[in-house]
Amino acid sequence: MLDLSGIVSDSIVDGPGIRTTVFCQGCPHHCEGCHNPETWEFGCGTPMEEEQILSIVRQNPLCRGVTFSGGEPFAQAEGFTKLAKLLKAAGYEVASYSGYTFEQLLKGTPHQRELLEHIDVLIDGPFLMAQKSLELSFRGSRNQRILDVPASLKAGEAVALKAGRWTGEY
Repeated sequence: MLDLSGIVSDSIVDGPGIRTTVFCQGCPHHCEGCHNPETWEFGCGTPMEEEQILSIVRQNPLCRGVTFSGGEPFAQAEGFTKLAKLLKAAGYEVASYSGYTFEQLLKGTPHQRELLEHIDVLIDGPFLMAQKSLELSFRGSRNQRILDVPASLKAGEAVALKAGRWTGEY
């Protein structure tokens, strides 16, 4: 069961193509200039079963990818892992935003590490107002990275996506 602040079934700003974005409720980071400060408080969202979320995603035949946003998805890593497994089994690309860095998540809880193992792309790092840029694809500040998670896990270090649709090339 996940605690959500909302679902957007036709997002074009949270990754390439038409995606479904799942916004979780609760975030420990409280970044200055956060785009979603209403998602900071824990325990006041809408409880939703992972299978119910998959059903919502499947309602949009144009959707090929799902993005976890927030709030902080890795604060609900166990539930988001279950959802990621369901989505991957159904053929969706899975991406997640996190205020944590890849390195922090590697050293995080077992559930956080397991969630990493079931996502394709991670946009990591806190939003930093001093590094804000409107020129970046799918990121709010220059410190944030778009990472190839399977390659990063294999290498044991962050591996950035340098070309392709996540970087705005096509």
